[in-house]
Amino acid sequence: MDTIAVVLNEPERLSLSRLALTPPGEADVVVAIAYSGISTGTERLLWSGKMPSFPGMGYPLVPGYESVGRVMQAGPTSGSKVGEQVFVPGARCFGDVRGLFGGAAARVVVPGGRVLPIDDTLGERGVLLALAATARHAIAGGQKPDLIVGHGVLGRLLARLSVIAGGEPPTVWERNPDRAAGAEGYAVIDPDQDPRRDYRAIYDVSGDSGLLDTLVGRLAMGGEIVLAGFYSDRLSFSFPPAFMREARLRIAAQWQDVDLITVRDLAQEGLLSLDGLITHRADAMQAPNAYRTAFSDPACLKMILDWRACA
Repeated sequence: MDTIAVVLNEPERLSLSRLALTPPGEADVVVAIAYSGISTGTERLLWSGKMPSFPGMGYPLVPGYESVGRVMQAGPTSGSKVGEQVFVPGARCFGDVRGLFGGAAARVVVPGGRVLPIDDTLGERGVLLALAATARHAIAGGQKPDLIVGHGVLGRLLARLSVIAGGEPPTVWERNPDRAAGAEGYAVIDPDQDPRRDYRAIYDVSGDSGLLDTLVGRLAMGGEIVLAGFYSDRLSFSFPPAFMREARLRIAAQWQDVDLITVRDLAQEGLLSLDGLITHRADAMQAPNAYRTAFSDPACLKMILDWRACA
């Protein structure tokens, strides 16, 4: 069995290749991918070669951790059923080609315990569950945000989950006027227009490693800064202002199964909207151009690849 997959051969050199798949075992499922999302955070760093080294890193690799597809083969102990639609957070089934994260392929082999059944009604929006789970995991670790820095997809999902949680809605900072639209129950403003300096919980999803001093200056006494994005550069800040505020710093890492299940249920119950977040679509065979657009076009919130025509 083989598949067509996106392969990052080295930084800034991406191609579509046909790769052999690891034969499925009794606990595995074979999933025909319908849609996969392109991450403008971690995948942009992989593309540029700026991704910090950690386990699984290296080239060539198959990117992608936001995939939706249908089970076409299920092992007897996989716990899955043929025909069900599932969210796939990536796969490692490409032999010598690294699966980091391995979801950008027409077909994948993955343990049944790794996939999550989702309603057919979610369709392409199911690719957004990974970012929604990331947002939920960040909020679950402490106080919900009253300031969110960045109005990309992750920032919007953080804001939407905060509104669902009740209480005072968060403020969102965004300098790009093209990204200021699309707020649902919260305000989006330019930081230069915000005089407030008593935020209790600031969530940064900008990926800008140079913002910490600015954010510390906006904290209330004992306030917390949550780093919910991904940063390629070293982070630093001036100690005295942070000391005077008794500031706290928290890093939100990888989402867990409970986060994914929670946001899946919220979306399927109609409580968490995933609408208006996918702005660009491309046939998977146009992947090289799609990745360039996702990483270079400020109007692109989320690009998805459509794999349904790929054999």
